Amino acid sequence: MNSTNRTVVVTGIGATTPLGGDSASTWEGLLAGRSGARLLDDERFAELPVRIAATAAVDPSEVLPRPLARKLDRSAQFALIAAREAWADAGYTAPAGDEGPIEPERLGTVVASGIGGVTTLLDQYDVLKEKGSRRVSPHTVPMLMPNSPSANVGLEVNARAGVHSTVSACASGAEAIGYAVEMIRTGRADVVVAGGTEAAIHPLPVAAFASMMAMSKNNEDPERASRPYDKGRDGFVLGEGAGVVVLESAEFAARRGARVYCEVLGQGLSADSHHIAQPEPGGRGIAAALRNLLDSSDLKPEQIVHLNAHATSTPQGDVAEIKALRQVLGDDLDHVAVSATKSMTGHLLGGAGGIETVATVLALYHRTAPPTINCDELDPEVDADVVRGAPRALPEGTIAAINNSFGFGGHNVVLAFRSV
Repeated sequence: MNSTNRTVVVTGIGATTPLGGDSASTWEGLLAGRSGARLLDDERFAELPVRIAATAAVDPSEVLPRPLARKLDRSAQFALIAAREAWADAGYTAPAGDEGPIEPERLGTVVASGIGGVTTLLDQYDVLKEKGSRRVSPHTVPMLMPNSPSANVGLEVNARAGVHSTVSACASGAEAIGYAVEMIRTGRADVVVAGGTEAAIHPLPVAAFASMMAMSKNNEDPERASRPYDKGRDGFVLGEGAGVVVLESAEFAARRGARVYCEVLGQGLSADSHHIAQPEPGGRGIAAALRNLLDSSDLKPEQIVHLNAHATSTPQGDVAEIKALRQVLGDDLDHVAVSATKSMTGHLLGGAGGIETVATVLALYHRTAPPTINCDELDPEVDADVVRGAPRALPEGTIAAINNSFGFGGHNVVLAFRSV
């Protein structure tokens, strides 16, 4: 099938996050304005300048059988849990080819991680040093590979159209979903399981981010540490978990009578070429990605009523994002309800685009924008309508929402969705 104009829809969602072990509890936590951040009591963090993180609300060990879990890095565990929920939510009861509507050759996966199996790598190095080479797990290499989450999800659903892993730092999960859309539009697949995952709450990554002055050091009040757009913000809070969606061509979904959450309008991509870690101050690359999205889809600026912002709670990044939006949308930005859900989930790095896509899809489906918490004094440079205090109802009729994800290296991804 060689079509480049196929409509793509979302038929299933799944998540495991600092707010809940599934998408329903995560959405409930977002609407309630609940923070998933906490003080880390592991003694390995005791001497670090940052001792807070947003850990998963439900540990994978409580969900996955031990024989399976011990063969998977924590990032792949999260991905598998979220993918299983999304697969079932889409109405599938078995892997492709098992008396179901999908042929394995028409099913793909694109599940990304920005860092991959970093905890496996570091923990197994400790084993090597302390106990010798004979005690190193034979599963180490398959566990630490960045493509492990996507590969294991592919094995779970019997995907043969392609199993891919986009790696673009904190934009990885969003880029994975965009790649999945293109797989369907170009006819490579009818259905793709896509999203992002991350599990990097380990002393080394935490110490490294802290050395970059990228993380909040508010160890005394973890739940208030992530404060996007607030005048006193001082960096992000590291989170973990996964968000996954099932994407299908609209034709295929209609043929099997699937429930549809929304339509995926497409993606806009760009690169800053400014700095390996710092955002371009004026938001030039972000603006280019948004223009690319508008030029390559039938989305009109006036249709956009909601934004799930990247908004990590860093002083430079939050402002650059709003400047870019204002450049492109102009006065149309005034009627966009802006939510910064990292205020509650923390920053899931490569998993951010996955869980924030789930949040954006649910915002459209329920016509409700989640609040941004901890934004007590709005930064005067943030020229946007930030949803604060309580959730906000979104308009009736056909509406659209966008989800921004940006990453170290200057990666910019903007995804767009439309109600059905």
